[in-house]
Amino acid sequence: MNVNADQPDGTFIEDTAIVLDEIAVLGSMGAASRRNEPAAMEPILREQREVVRIDPPATLEGGDVLRIGRTLLVGCSQRTSAAGITQFAAIVERFGYRVIPIPIRECLHLKTACTALPDGRLLINPAWIHRAPLAEFDLIETPAEEPWAANLCLVGSTVIMAVAHIRTANMIDQMGFNVRPVELSEFAKAEGGVTCLSLLIP
Repeated sequence: MNVNADQPDGTFIEDTAIVLDEIAVLGSMGAASRRNEPAAMEPILREQREVVRIDPPATLEGGDVLRIGRTLLVGCSQRTSAAGITQFAAIVERFGYRVIPIPIRECLHLKTACTALPDGRLLINPAWIHRAPLAEFDLIETPAEEPWAANLCLVGSTVIMAVAHIRTANMIDQMGFNVRPVELSEFAKAEGGVTCLSLLIP
């Protein structure tokens, strides 16, 4: 059940929180119309984790946070501010996480431009992300004709992605990963990808 079903963007549940092994961090939404969403998630998350908040006016949305092991890439975006990244880093570094800010452009969230494959390689749209902070990672570019294809959701070793991204799906399949395409055409009209629609609790 979506507890934010009465909110206009409530289906994009990922943005409300970042759930790590040790803690859940409630987001501080960058859009005024979404400011009430994290509070509705708090009692549910408290059943699983200690919960802490990003304090406004700093902003941080879950779609801007990508975890690779103990490293957290955080998008510097329209929805996540430098102050939000600073607060987030102070919270998570005490658990041994490293935060790397990643500037993005021409898209709403980091995960629109960059997500991780099961082996830790990053799938990116190079037109929408600054590569310099990613120098330590192996990068794989999406085909130019599929600019939205960098948004993947991993459930175990299974790669879930939008069915529209046929070339990218074939490329990932040839790497030996299990690809599960899903229909997302209506969500895509609002820049919605597979990560946006779930909040995974590790």
